[in-house]
Amino acid sequence: MTVFNLGSINLDYFYKVPHLPKPGETLGALSFSQGLGGKGANQSVALARGGAEVYHIGQIHKDDEAHIALMAQAGVDLTHIARGDVPTGHAIVVIDDASGENQILLMAGANHALTDSQMTKALEGAKAGDWALTQNETNLGEAFLKTAKSKGLQICYSAAPFVKDKLLALIDDVDLLVVNEGEAAEIAAALGKAPEAWGLPHLVVTKGAQGAYYWGKEGALFQPSEQVKAVDTTGAGDTYLGFLLAQLSHGASISQAMAIASKAASIQVTRFGTADAIPALAEL
Repeated sequence: MTVFNLGSINLDYFYKVPHLPKPGETLGALSFSQGLGGKGANQSVALARGGAEVYHIGQIHKDDEAHIALMAQAGVDLTHIARGDVPTGHAIVVIDDASGENQILLMAGANHALTDSQMTKALEGAKAGDWALTQNETNLGEAFLKTAKSKGLQICYSAAPFVKDKLLALIDDVDLLVVNEGEAAEIAAALGKAPEAWGLPHLVVTKGAQGAYYWGKEGALFQPSEQVKAVDTTGAGDTYLGFLLAQLSHGASISQAMAIASKAASIQVTRFGTADAIPALAEL
């Protein structure tokens, strides 16, 4: 099955610091680097490196072609990435040198300039049973999932950055939802019932280093995380989702897919960077 991912593409600027800055604090950086990012691009790279066939639908500035070379090298199909005059989206990522935790400032840019015709053309080649994936860093996310659903695609929603009302509006159409435990608590409060009672075909609630829970068609299970020393947690969730969906697109069971996704994320957090830190399937 093919995955059609309508997703953000960012230029990421990384600053390693002695500690995360406090309000009003001016803090000197220990180091600087830059690379490809954006939840959409990260997930497309993870999908491709996890073995999926993936088409990315997005937009960048016409002068930033070199920045998406990593996606092509990973095996992502770039046919439906537009090149225009709107600046490419970017993120400033501040990383605590001691813990690997981060703070991120986002600028949407071209990620909010996607067009209906671009989305429609991309889905012309989709077949019933394929997967449609989106996040909350672009425009047209809701329309994309609704259109894909009408064509018989399976829907995976990466509800991040988290917008509760948007998720509640889409939840009835979602086949695979991946959220963290804080987001799950907010949804549970809004729905008035625990995650295991939401009735989704596949629900994964991640708990970082503590592992992930699943409820859905394949029952209920808990997948512990691999224990590693993290140096940068940026992109770990995107790596997890990409490998999870890649395995499901090949017919793996949810337990198999979660185990592989956990291993992939555990490798990714031992490296600095986002998309460039995502491992290949063979490394697992």
